[in-house]
Amino acid sequence: MVSRPAHFERLLKFLRRKGRSLEDAEDLIQEAMLRLHVYCQEASVANEEAFLRHAVHNLSIDQHRRDRPDLRREVPIEDFNTHSPLIAPESLPEDTVEAQQRLSHIRALLDAVSLRTREIYFAHRGGYSYAEIAAHMGISHITIKRHIARALVAIMEHGESDDDGIAQRAAE
Repeated sequence: MVSRPAHFERLLKFLRRKGRSLEDAEDLIQEAMLRLHVYCQEASVANEEAFLRHAVHNLSIDQHRRDRPDLRREVPIEDFNTHSPLIAPESLPEDTVEAQQRLSHIRALLDAVSLRTREIYFAHRGGYSYAEIAAHMGISHITIKRHIARALVAIMEHGESDDDGIAQRAAE
C-alpha cells in the first residue's frame, strides 16, 4: 500500500465536499504538493496544511473555469448589437432641440434653489455618484441626498403646471 502524506485525507475530503471526483481530487492534491515542494526550495512554509488547502482550493477554481466552455464562448457582434445597440441611432434635429429646451427649463426652475443644490443636482445627473460628489465637495453623503431632494421638489412643484411632463423626465 502506498503511504500518503499526513494532510492527504483531509484535503481529499475537502475537495470531495466541493464536488470533485476522486480522481480529480487526487490530481489536484498532487499538483498542490508539487507547488509546495517547489515553493519550499526558496522559502519556508510555517503551515504546510494551510498552504496545501489554499492551493487545492485555487486549483479547483481554475479547473472549474477551464471546464466551463460557456464562459468563453464567442458572440458575434451582429447578434450582440441587435439586443443592445453599441451605437445609438442618429437623433433627429427636433430631438436635440427638445432636449435643449427641457434642460433650459430645468435650469430656470433650479434658479429658485441655491447654487450648491443646483451644482449637486447637475453633477448627479451628469453621472457622478453621491459618494463622489460628497468627496469632491467635502460634505456628507446624506447632505447630497438632501440637496438632490430639494432640487427635485423644486422641479416637481413648478413642473406640475407644465403639460409636457418635464418634471417626470427630470426626476428619472
